[in-house]
Amino acid sequence: MLTILLVIVIFIVLPGFRVVQQYEKGVVFLFGKITGIKEPGLVWIIPYFSWMRKVDLRTITLPIPAQRIITKDNVSLDVSAVAYYKVVDVTKSIVAIENVMSAINQLSQTTMRNIVGKFQLDEILSERNTINTEIRTTLDERTEEWGVIVSAVEIKDIELPENMQRAMAKQAEAEREKRAKIIAAEGEFLSAQKLADAADVIAAHPIALQLRNLQTMSEISVEKNSTIIFPAQFMSTVKDIQKFINDESK
Repeated sequence: MLTILLVIVIFIVLPGFRVVQQYEKGVVFLFGKITGIKEPGLVWIIPYFSWMRKVDLRTITLPIPAQRIITKDNVSLDVSAVAYYKVVDVTKSIVAIENVMSAINQLSQTTMRNIVGKFQLDEILSERNTINTEIRTTLDERTEEWGVIVSAVEIKDIELPENMQRAMAKQAEAEREKRAKIIAAEGEFLSAQKLADAADVIAAHPIALQLRNLQTMSEISVEKNSTIIFPAQFMSTVKDIQKFINDESK
């Protein structure tokens, strides 16, 4: 009797034990038909007649290899990306598709080529978030029937042809030169405005020009030059200042 029990345990009971990890679920098949879903932990299935396939429920990172894409404005690019997806329906992921990862990989490549090809080069470089969202939405619609959701798609690298890189570098340099010239022109305009304002003040108060001459003389003397040349109008400047003071006194 003990021998029979031992045989039953060894050849019937023990072979039926399986371990399902915390991040997995087990789909049990009996004679080719799904009979249940096993939760994480130690589980038992009927040995020899049933088998269990484990499905990973974690988010999976899927690199999308570089694709040669022709943009809307006929520029050839090499674009690579990365997609993130996870299984939400373990039954569909097994029954509806043979290999989920391979299918999503192929679908991601064709979808990226189709969507990126609808944009111009400048839009691809400046509107990555819009393109990422459109690719993710398109993939998610297709993979729903496989029990999979695509949580994110990110364009990872955009490789431009060498001649296009040189052209963009020249364009950027020209843009910087244009901004520099605009800033310089604005500075000249402000300077001219200030000079015009100063001329108006001097025209209204002639004595101001004479005071400016004295200030210039003072600045020259600070330099400790051995020779100082006084302009002819300097003497008239002194007289004008004296006249101004006398008029103010009266």
